[in-house]
Amino acid sequence: MTPIKLDAIDLRILDAVQREGRITKLALAERVGLSPTPCWLRLRKLEKAGIITGYHAHIAPRKIAPVTSVIMEVTLAAHRQTDFDRFERAMAAMPEVVACWSVGGGVDYFLKVMTRDIDAYQRLVDRMLAEEIGIDRYFTYIVTRPVKEETVLPVTLLAGG
Repeated sequence: MTPIKLDAIDLRILDAVQREGRITKLALAERVGLSPTPCWLRLRKLEKAGIITGYHAHIAPRKIAPVTSVIMEVTLAAHRQTDFDRFERAMAAMPEVVACWSVGGGVDYFLKVMTRDIDAYQRLVDRMLAEEIGIDRYFTYIVTRPVKEETVLPVTLLAGG
């Protein structure tokens, strides 16, 4: 996939809306140095191009209930495309799996799992194994303390600016 060419104003728009999704059109235009109509048109262009995929609230889960975060390393038993597809469909259907990355090297996937406690995590793993979604080995890493969980992407750095 070829990246879409973005200029400095596009990058400022992306930076602003990912930091403050509820920013008004007028405030966004002022922040990026455009009048409201051209700013709004650029924002719509970024949405239509699929660069902006949605607007979300950042939630502090531990203010709601106890939370256990786990990083799970998974290796599949077989490595055909159908095996990867089956596993990835299963991950997409499990709300406790909040992130799933296919990786190169000796491991197939890393998962970020959020459950109420360790018992809930173990029940999830038991369910994964019972569903026979292809897991050969898995390793569990309990997150003891989040040091950095950034949701704001460094768009200017990524774009080479």
